Amino acid sequence: MSQDEMELWHSIKGNEFIAEQLSQLQQEAQHAGIPIEDIKHYWYKSEKFSIFAKNKIKTYEEVKDDIIQDLNGYSPVYPKIERNKVIDGHLLIIDPADPHFGKYASKSETGHEYNLEVSKKRVIEGVQAILNHAIGFEIDQILFIFGNDALHIDQPHRKTTAGTPQDTDGMWHEAIQYAKDSYVTAIEMMMQVADVHALYCPSNHDFASGYFLADILNSWFRLSKNVTFDSSIRHRKYFQYGQNMIEADHGDGCKLKDTPMLMATEQPIMWSQCKFRYSYKHHIHHSAKYGDTIGVNIESLRSLSGADGWHDRNGYVSMPAMQGFVHGKNTGRVGSFTHYY
Repeated sequence: MSQDEMELWHSIKGNEFIAEQLSQLQQEAQHAGIPIEDIKHYWYKSEKFSIFAKNKIKTYEEVKDDIIQDLNGYSPVYPKIERNKVIDGHLLIIDPADPHFGKYASKSETGHEYNLEVSKKRVIEGVQAILNHAIGFEIDQILFIFGNDALHIDQPHRKTTAGTPQDTDGMWHEAIQYAKDSYVTAIEMMMQVADVHALYCPSNHDFASGYFLADILNSWFRLSKNVTFDSSIRHRKYFQYGQNMIEADHGDGCKLKDTPMLMATEQPIMWSQCKFRYSYKHHIHHSAKYGDTIGVNIESLRSLSGADGWHDRNGYVSMPAMQGFVHGKNTGRVGSFTHYY
């Protein structure tokens, strides 16, 4: 065996060994209630060796540096896209609801596979499908609603913001990278059709890391004249298109019956200017149309993610899909599309 082959063999074996030890370390830390990021060193003991090792799990600061380096290495200067004047304009809403990047489902347990690769594929496939469905309308604005449990976990030890353990695929920082790459591709696809306003909804699985992801995307497109962002941490977001008032939130906060009054109170001018008012909610993963309450049409959207082991075991399953809607300036919603996976 040559020197290069020996080095390669040791590298592969070493990575497998490290991965196994980190998995055991995470389990032990979780059992003891110790945050994994607080462990800087540990001892590995076998029959032949007692080894003092460093914890290689990345901190947020390390991942942040990787992301900044990525942005500096590819700081896209998007040329401004000049549009032809649209006579009968329409708003296209594209909403990849609850993708849960990092969620894991095995076919042997749930009947389907769900992982980082599947998440990325579904976001891109769904966005293209909705664009194709809307091709018969003159689209002069796209509202891209994202967030809504974009990431499955919010902590390095595989838990949500509230600390609920989850089945995961990959490391937490890999989920951020997959989500970032997916959304960058999706926005680049949409901006070829019309200017994009990206509206971020904070959520319960990834309240902190989801906000970081939104800020990364905002920074990525900072030089584009065709993309704008609302990436604040506010729970309810608003957008006006002609006589359409659009509200979006995750759906785990305010009560449904309070939504109209909140919309009128928080955006009184927009409320008074709009004849058609809509609230798009998420979180429950299946379609639920609550109809016209007093002045507002409220509905929850389907998730593009599949059920994991716990949800499948308890019967919380629904058909994964991505939804999109078309709104006329003075006619309200005139079309809706669903792309099933």
